[in-house]
Parts: sequence; C-alpha cells; structure tokens
Amino acid sequence: MTAGGHVVRYLSVADYVVFSVLLAVSAAIGLYYACTGGRQRTQREFLMADRSMSVLPVTMSLLASFSSAITVLGTTAEIYTNGTMYWNNLVSSVLSMIVCSRLFLPIFFDLGMTSTYEYLEKRFSKSVRRLCSFAFMINMVIYMGLGLYAPALALSVVTGMSLWGSILSMGIVCTFYTTIGGMKAVMWTDTFQVVVMVTGFLAVIIQGSIEAGGLGRVWEIASQGHRLEIFNFDPDPRVRHTNWNIWVGGVFVSASIYGVNQAQVQRYLSCPSLEKARTALYLNIVGIAVITSCACLSGLVIYARYHGCDPLLAGAITSRDQILPYFVMDILSFLPGMPGLFVACVASGALSTLSSGLNSLSAVTLEDFVKPWLPKLSDIKYTTISKALVLLHGVLMVLVASFASLLGPLAQAAISVFGMISGPILGIFILGMMFPCANSTGGLVGLLSSLVLTLWIGIGSIVWPRRRWLPPVSTDQCPVNLTAANATAADLYRVTVETTANVTQTTVLNSTLSSFGGNLTSANSGLNYPPEAALYQLSYAWLATVAVLSCVIIGLAVSFLTDPQDPREVNPRLIVPIYDQLFCCLPEKVRKVLRCGVRYGDQDMDDAKARTSAELEDESITTKEQSNRKSDGKAQQEEATSL
Repeated sequence: MTAGGHVVRYLSVADYVVFSVLLAVSAAIGLYYACTGGRQRTQREFLMADRSMSVLPVTMSLLASFSSAITVLGTTAEIYTNGTMYWNNLVSSVLSMIVCSRLFLPIFFDLGMTSTYEYLEKRFSKSVRRLCSFAFMINMVIYMGLGLYAPALALSVVTGMSLWGSILSMGIVCTFYTTIGGMKAVMWTDTFQVVVMVTGFLAVIIQGSIEAGGLGRVWEIASQGHRLEIFNFDPDPRVRHTNWNIWVGGVFVSASIYGVNQAQVQRYLSCPSLEKARTALYLNIVGIAVITSCACLSGLVIYARYHGCDPLLAGAITSRDQILPYFVMDILSFLPGMPGLFVACVASGALSTLSSGLNSLSAVTLEDFVKPWLPKLSDIKYTTISKALVLLHGVLMVLVASFASLLGPLAQAAISVFGMISGPILGIFILGMMFPCANSTGGLVGLLSSLVLTLWIGIGSIVWPRRRWLPPVSTDQCPVNLTAANATAADLYRVTVETTANVTQTTVLNSTLSSFGGNLTSANSGLNYPPEAALYQLSYAWLATVAVLSCVIIGLAVSFLTDPQDPREVNPRLIVPIYDQLFCCLPEKVRKVLRCGVRYGDQDMDDAKARTSAELEDESITTKEQSNRKSDGKAQQEEATSL
C-alpha cells in the first residue's frame, strides 16, 4: 500500500507489543509510586521527591530531559545532512556543566526553592519573576505539544502507525504517570526510557554497520561525502557551525538548560546534598556523550547506506526528520519486534521530555501564581492542586499537538521561539547572581530588551532565510525506473551498473529548517531582502550569546542610570562569589576589593558579625539608658505626688 508517494511498511503485531510494553511499564511505575511511600500526599514528595533521591535516577532523569525525540530524530538528520560539526557540542556541554555545578547549583541548593524563578523575586522584583515564569509556561506548553506531534508525524508517515493513536497514547500515559506518581515516578520512568533509547540506537548502529561493511567503511564513505568535519575556525559569525559558535555559543545554550531551567534545577534539588547533586551532574556528562555519540554515529551509518540514493530527493520521504524511521523500516523490518523497539526509542525520547515538562510546569504554576493568590491553604490541598495542574497541562499539551498540523510552517517557528526565550532567562540570572550593583529596574529592562532583540533576530531569520551551501547528496545510484508509486527502501538501495549509467548526480543546495532552529535555507534567489536582513544572517548558534550579553549590558546600564543597588545591602546568598572561585590564589585584601562590598566570605562575614554585635550592644545600652530615664521620671512623679 502506498502513502505519501511511497510504499509504507506497516508495523507488525510484534512491533506493537514492544511499543505497548514501553507504555505499560511507564504507567506501572507511576502506579507503584502512587501506592507506596507517602503516596504523593505532600508537595515535598510530589514535586521534589522528598529531596531524597539517589544519584542514579537523578543522573538518568537529567539525561532523559536532554534527550528528547529531537535528539533521536533531529540529530541523526543533522549529521546525515550537514556532517559531524554538531558533534562538537559535547565540548560545550562539558564546559557548561562544570560552570553550572560551581556557580548556579550552590545558590539554588542553598536557597532550597521549589520554583527557580523565586530567586528573581528575592533578587529583583515580583514583576521580573512573573514575567520569566509566564514566558517559561507558555513556551513549555507549546514546545511539549509540538514535541509530541513531531515524532508521531514522522513515525506515521514512514511506518504507517496511526498519528492520532500515537499522540493520544503517549500523551495520556505520560500525563497519567506524572499525575499520580509525582517526581519519583518521572525519574524512574526516565531511567527506564534512557535504557530503551540507547538500546534502539545500538540496534540501528550495529545492523547499519553490518549492512555497510563495518564502521571503517562507514567512516570512509562519510569522508568521501564531506561529512567528516571536526575543526572549522572560520571567524565569520554567519557561518552556521564553527568551533567558535559551537564551543562558545554552545556553553550559553547548555547553561540555559542545565543552569537555570526549572526542569533540571528541580532534579538537582531532589538530591539530599549538594555533593550528590554535583555527582549526578558530572555523571550526566558521560550520559550525554553516549547519547549524542549514538545519534551522530546513526547519522553516519544512514549516510553510508543512502549516499548514492537520497530518499528525500527520490521522493520516498518528505522531510529529513523521517530519514531515521525510514532507515529502520529498511534494514530492521525483517526482524519481528525490532521496528517496534525503534518506535519505543523515539517514544521514550518524547515521554522523558514531556513528563519532565509537566512536572516542572506544575511546580512553577503552583509556586509563582497559585500560592500568591491562595496563600493559606493546607499542604494536602496544595498537593491536590499540583496534581490537577499536571492534568491541566497534559490536556493542553495534547490539544496543541492536535492543532499542530494546522500550523504549517508556524509550527517550526514556534519551536525556534522556545529556544529564543531561554537565552534572555539565562541572562537575567547571570545579571542577578554576578553583578550585585544591578537593581530591579535594570533587571526588568534588560530582560525585556533581550527578549525583543532575540525574537526579532530569530523570527527575522525564519522570515528572511539566507541560502547556504550543504554537503552534496545524490540520486545517481537510484534505479532509472524509480517512481514515487513503486519505490521501496529496498528498491532505493539495490544498485546495478546498467541502471546508474545514464543518471547524473544531483546535489542538494537547499534544505528545510532543521530542528535546531534558525537554519532555513531557500532556493528563491528573487527574494527582496530588507537592509536589516544582514542581522538575520547571524548563525543561530550565537543567539543565546547575544541574548545573555544584551541582557547583562542593558541591565547594568539602566541600573547605573537609575540608582544602582548597594552591594552591601544585597543578601550574600543571592550572589555568586565568582572572584573567590576564579582568583582564589590572590591575597584576601585583593579579593575583598573584587567582592564589591558583598558580605560573603569568612572575613566579610566576621566583619558583619562584629558590626552586628556592636550594633546590638549599642541598642542594649540605649535601651538601658531609656529605661533608667523612665524609672527616674516615675520616681520624680511619685515624689511630687507625695508632696
């Protein structure tokens, strides 16, 4: 049977059994934690897992939140289309997580807040807090809806799996176990789903390598096809991927996820100690290296198979994101249950991200909007409201996924907008934590300015895309008589000398917007670009850097123009002692100057305590003098009365 212009290989009964087992196990974990322990009756247990989680589930949950369906489908398509420069993100991820563990994590852990954005109220104002919370909520709901729709669409087109069936099954199961099982269920299902993801990737890599003639042959074909590029130090900021924008810009992107994102911070705070939270974050580096490398190797293996007959050019698929499921149905469909394992792999990527999003949305909505409005409810009632909020956001997520098919190109724009929001939010946290002179006015203006700037550049790059060169792909090894009506994956791969003799190579000069945002290319050379379009040519990898710098620079400028904050009056628990960590070898007198008057550090705290003691002694003396005066006054009155 044909669909979408090519033969669709439907999943077998065994495949559906494997996929159903994934959903059943996830739901069972939720039921288990709903019926054991404290039965999710308190906010502390439901949202923060009683702050008692061990390192393993926290590590796996941090990894699962990073490894979405975009990682499974998008990264493989990225490597297949553009080559291995994206692999350099591992370097920036390692650097950013080390920075986050030393700068952001200690402050959040010390304050022990449920909502990350509560910090912004303590440091700046309620307006800054609620603006960030609202932006996070809107973008998270849209992102989760599209994150549910995108993999379901890719699977349905290539495997024949029901689009609405996959959306509803994944959406309902995810909402179910997150609602009844709380944070503990989310973390342990994440652990299970990461194992499924890695297993699915290994199946693709192993069988694909066998089909290609070994990993050595895969590497050789990738090199011949210009897919192996690790170093590119071109200083041009318009180049899509260079070592500069991936290593530098990637640090800011990764820090916006692992440093200040509600979903990730909530997982850190579920650990019983700061050291265990740091250990989980460091172990997560290993997990990211494994997942990213598996996705990148899968992309190279796929290229090794289709380097001479690109499925997109041949009309077998309609989007690059469908290349991995198409490949799986090509090489694994002869093994009952293996395509189902891959479907479970993609579903695991989606479920892990969606459950983390639902749990974090519930926490932010409760702490930042419900509690200020209803401040005197009991803990049990707040927990009930938290569960209702998970259910509400789950329904909204499914609704967004249902309407996503009507959005057309706007759907991709919405995903890109989500990435544009994280940079300004990271910027406001950096402004607050590292610049004690920044005031609330500067924080609000800096945040708004950064949001406007990044949205302007990001949306402009979508509306006015620029053309760029892509590594070549071809159809020169496709059968001459290949038609959209009878082409199968096997047909695309079977090559004979006779059929390829008269076919010329076709290269792809343009592609569609990738899942990583801001990379749309166009074949239309007749577009009339406005003068400001030069700004839109900036690589998407620099967008987070621009967001952070604009927020900090504008925020500081406005603060100095509107009565800067006195650092001596700032709570030292809200400021990162960055100079003590970066310049710990300098003399204490020098570091004290660098602290700008903030009263952290042993010497400063001793000085503060000494000043406080002196002030208390003065108050005590003053009180005694006042009481003595009152006593003298009363004595004089009594004497006058007796006379």
